[in-house]
Amino acid sequence: MIAIFSDTHSSRGHELEGDALTAAREADTVIHAGDFTTEAALEAFQTECDRLYAVHGNADSATVRDRLPAARVVEAGGVRVAVTHRRDGGETGLAMFGRSRGADVVVFGHSHRPTVVESDTVQLLNPGSHADPRGNRPGFAVLEERSDGGLAGEIRDPDGTVVETVRISGETRTPAEDGDGNESHGQREDR
Repeated sequence: MIAIFSDTHSSRGHELEGDALTAAREADTVIHAGDFTTEAALEAFQTECDRLYAVHGNADSATVRDRLPAARVVEAGGVRVAVTHRRDGGETGLAMFGRSRGADVVVFGHSHRPTVVESDTVQLLNPGSHADPRGNRPGFAVLEERSDGGLAGEIRDPDGTVVETVRISGETRTPAEDGDGNESHGQREDR
């Protein structure tokens, strides 16, 4: 299972509870799209999660920014996931970011709004914020491998209520700007 979070904005800790906490603890891979805000929140996530792949966001402290890249690519569940907090250019900018990395899906944050956007070339997924929804529905995402390839899952409220379903194809695309091709599992990427 892959659990996806963003926009924790906490000075105390991970702010996880209910099904969100269970998902973070049980997931094979946890992705966080930035804005932990403090080192305490980042470290609390690291304590709960066996495999955390995170990026920093615009509201993260200097110490968090020093520890995390602005963007990264993770191979998980048979798909290629490009992770960033935000990109200029809205959905188009996010899609271009994903295409340039050969991604099947782009995980992003910043708006605090749970969102799934289908495009011709890459899917966009914002899990929302489990802790600081700012007028939006709180959210996080859970994805599971499908027997026929790719991933299927849901954006959920922290209590487990399903907000939206998600299906992601495992058809990794060739990156337009692959660089050295080593942008997976925990390697820092500063693009």
